[in-house]
Amino acid sequence: MNHFSDQGIILSARPHGEGGAVVHILSENHGKCSGYVNGAQSSSRLKSLLQKGNIVSFEWSSKAEGQLGRFDLEMEEGTATSIMDTPKAITAVQSACGLIDMFLPDRESHPALYNGTQALLQAMKGDEWPAVYIVWEMAFLKELGYGIDLSKCAVTGATDNLTHVSPKTGRAVCSEEAAPYLPKLIEIPQFLQGNDFADDDIEKGLKMTGYFLVHRLLQQSSFTELPNGRVQMDENFSVEKAKKSL
Repeated sequence: MNHFSDQGIILSARPHGEGGAVVHILSENHGKCSGYVNGAQSSSRLKSLLQKGNIVSFEWSSKAEGQLGRFDLEMEEGTATSIMDTPKAITAVQSACGLIDMFLPDRESHPALYNGTQALLQAMKGDEWPAVYIVWEMAFLKELGYGIDLSKCAVTGATDNLTHVSPKTGRAVCSEEAAPYLPKLIEIPQFLQGNDFADDDIEKGLKMTGYFLVHRLLQQSSFTELPNGRVQMDENFSVEKAKKSL
């Protein structure tokens, strides 16, 4: 029998069979794992435990290699409960979990992504989580080989006044070099330029990372759109900006 124990973050739980669910978990040591949870649709304890973003300890086992396997789960930290009164934070957790579930290959160990996602979930308890979420998406893209390089200007090598990103290369461009090509470039949020936080920084940050999520990850996958949570993130912060302008 194949068996291992680990800690992980609930990514999704989809009903399967008579009362059960197929559950996806981002584990600390074994990457993204899938398994069957018996009674997931009928047990109130399991329904609560299987909310996206919850941190669990688990045992996974299967009789043969290649089988779906089964999870035995215990709650470690109930992220979903701690943010239940913050709808935008709930959407952000759904977005992060959806992106991992959609694009991360099975059983590839990604300890940096696991630790970064745990840090994001902890940040959800405070007020600065939207900026942390943007940084998380940048780290997610980097983990999958599509990093956005904000370290220096792609043209001059300068490290100051980096205001835009090239959609072709994902590399930063300084203000002087960006000026003639502004309609073709993506603006870097002020807080990622080392400046004070601006009101529209989250919208700009989501636009920046969203471009590469769509044109690097999505277009090379079998999916046709980003997870619903990620789409809702764009809508949330676009609406917020519109309200502030009234």
